[in-house]
Amino acid sequence: MSNHAILVKTAKREALKSYHGILMCTEPNIQKIIKPFPWTLEKADGNWCAAFVYYCCILSGFVIPIRPKACVSSNLAGCAAWEEWAKADERIAYCPASDTNFTPIAGDIVLYDRVFIDKEHDHIGIITKTKTNSIVAAEGNINNISGIIERQKDTHIRAYIRIPDNFSY
Repeated sequence: MSNHAILVKTAKREALKSYHGILMCTEPNIQKIIKPFPWTLEKADGNWCAAFVYYCCILSGFVIPIRPKACVSSNLAGCAAWEEWAKADERIAYCPASDTNFTPIAGDIVLYDRVFIDKEHDHIGIITKTKTNSIVAAEGNINNISGIIERQKDTHIRAYIRIPDNFSY
């Protein structure tokens, strides 16, 4: 089975575990997702979508450091770092959403702009299914809870990242 197929299966499974940060009357359960990063639970709270993607990639067999050399903005717990890394590493396919020659597939990583706040690189997820006008993605930190969500292919999608099978940094 390819890493992409494993990533889709893993991302679905993990997203449905209802990971969550600090929510009223519940104990947070994102500790294993944020563990590789130099964060406290309080700092990660509400900011762990990229850490979720990293966690799923590692569980799926991709060998990726928490901060590849190309990442100048932050480690891979930050959405912008995923873009920096993908653009700098020739082995990784980085495609802006405006590229009409690229067709996203299940197992691709999707970068978003302005989903929750009016800011570029504000969210990231793993595509589990594509449709004509939308994608279905497993995401961490959908209002501080993991889940699977369908999103329109619109201006909120910034880019797609495709890590090759058997990738090892």
